[in-house]
Amino acid sequence: MTNPIHPGRVVLGGSTGFIGQRLVEHYTLLGREVVTISRRNADLSWHDQEGINQAVDGAALVIGLAGKSVNCRYSEANRAEIFRSRLDTTAALSTAIRDAKNPPPLWINSSTATIYRHAEDRPMTESTGEIGTGFSVEVAKAWERALFADDLPHTRRVALRTAIVLGHGGVLTPLFRLARLGLGGPQYDGWWPVSRKRRQAGTAHDPGARRGRQKFSWIHLDDVVGIIDFLEKEPAWEGTINAVAPNPSDNVGFMAAVRRAVGMPWGLTMPRWMLEIGAIGIRTETELILKSRWVIPETLTDAGYVFRHPHLNEAVQRSLRG
Repeated sequence: MTNPIHPGRVVLGGSTGFIGQRLVEHYTLLGREVVTISRRNADLSWHDQEGINQAVDGAALVIGLAGKSVNCRYSEANRAEIFRSRLDTTAALSTAIRDAKNPPPLWINSSTATIYRHAEDRPMTESTGEIGTGFSVEVAKAWERALFADDLPHTRRVALRTAIVLGHGGVLTPLFRLARLGLGGPQYDGWWPVSRKRRQAGTAHDPGARRGRQKFSWIHLDDVVGIIDFLEKEPAWEGTINAVAPNPSDNVGFMAAVRRAVGMPWGLTMPRWMLEIGAIGIRTETELILKSRWVIPETLTDAGYVFRHPHLNEAVQRSLRG
């Protein structure tokens, strides 16, 4: 038997990002008190530990989403900031919960489905998934360790291993633009020279799936919100949960869905050498599109969560419409 969603205060860390803005809107429409924490444009800053402590004490739900975007070049400075921004903010929330007289019953924190290895042979689930290697995986592992580090006996903790989040705006906006220009073909992996420095840093991407067959796990923003509501009503669930749609695609299928959404029948294929040059130009990394992420929401499916957008074509078209 499920419980109704608690009407109490929501403390939202990382409130200015793609997911955070939607959650602020969602809880505001429900009439719940929302206290936001961010570097800017929020009720509290991450430097205000006393304010965070007061907000968390007596809250019904704490959500941690903060962290520097991985959509950047993995320079030494950026790598350090990616770690710091996740670990420091998670520690701030953990400290507030640990010291609270009335700790929140639930703390949901971001993680990433990138924690699993490059997978072309079988899907990764919570029970059978294999953790990968490299910089991005180490970030995810450290983030989850920070969530579960302190002894918080009165607070249920959930790490959401989230895949690429689709929705109006976000990652699809530049892809829609490229597709309209005829540049929405699949992205092909292949050989590319890798320096010893990048290999030592764990940021090297070795050739994997061929001809755009790298798996693409995803989730629509509506379902991120729905899953959080579901977890608040279901007090039995804690630990790590794969926040991904039940029907992953591959890169070929994903880019075909993008083209269909904008009415473009064809798109130029992008080989790795072209992707690497483009990634340098726009200051990002090709791992974000070349790693094969094949992740299944085993726990959510077994728990009875019903996805609002289980199919990629509909989710992409919905994202375009807004």
